[in-house]
Amino acid sequence: MTASGTKDKAVLSPYRHFTSEQWGLLRKDTPLPLSEKELEELRGFGERISLDEVSEIYLPLSRLLNLYVGEMQELYRVTSEFLGRTQDKVPYIIGVAGSVAVGKSTTSRVLRTLLARWPNHPKVDLITTDGFLFPNRVLESRGIMQRKGFPESFDIQRLIKFLSDVKAGSRHVEAPVYSHFSYDIIDNETISVDMPDILIVEGLNVLQPWKPAEGEDPQPFVSDFFDFSIYLDADEAAIKRWYIERFMGLRRTSFTDPKAYFHRYSQLTEEEAVTTADTIWTSINQANLHKNILPTRQRADAILRKGDDHRIRDVFLRKL
Repeated sequence: MTASGTKDKAVLSPYRHFTSEQWGLLRKDTPLPLSEKELEELRGFGERISLDEVSEIYLPLSRLLNLYVGEMQELYRVTSEFLGRTQDKVPYIIGVAGSVAVGKSTTSRVLRTLLARWPNHPKVDLITTDGFLFPNRVLESRGIMQRKGFPESFDIQRLIKFLSDVKAGSRHVEAPVYSHFSYDIIDNETISVDMPDILIVEGLNVLQPWKPAEGEDPQPFVSDFFDFSIYLDADEAAIKRWYIERFMGLRRTSFTDPKAYFHRYSQLTEEEAVTTADTIWTSINQANLHKNILPTRQRADAILRKGDDHRIRDVFLRKL
């Protein structure tokens, strides 16, 4: 699949392709444990997702992941039996990647809710890698404030340490918290991850291989800790339109608060705001998508491709 969305058979040979209708049949008789009210609470700002789409796309995906987690749990059971001692529970980690404005947060929240309602893995946690961005003061001191979201803006070593501790079965592993309102890390606030059955890790660059700088020792990739990974995909023109629509919506809502980091944008005219959003997309988000995010798509175990209406139309599942 190219950046424009055309299908390249050579590139996609590791995947099986399903239309949304074909994929929906794989839910079998699995009931939908989600109400319209609950979905409304899970839906991100400006996101369009219906119960029909949850039933057609996310329910079969949760069924598949439930089977995978069950197999891992059985593997730990037989390993404990072989070793003659109980093994510590190790969380099953799912990575969710994709561009800004493609809907990663909504996908992650919906999956978290569905997976938590399967009886064999009721404890499901979710973190975003935004919490592992360097604080603004660090980005400013390094002259990379305008590259926020690029790989170099993240504290990768801290993220790797966090995932390593979680995967080792450590108790109460702390992750920092990011505020989109203040556009910065919240000082002295953390999320505790305490041996969940499943951990979902959502972020822009979670599938990217890490390249050590000169003099640095090699270290694992973030994706080395994933048991399954998902890439949210769409035509670039559609993602850009969604980004601008979201920017305009925020301009009329949270940006109007004088304490908001982007309050200044609420003072722009409609035309100025569209131009500003277009400039930010092109100079930052599009550049990051082309250089760092899109090249990692083929590393995912599943690619969920959206149409112009924001609904997932195709599912590509990596062959085993």
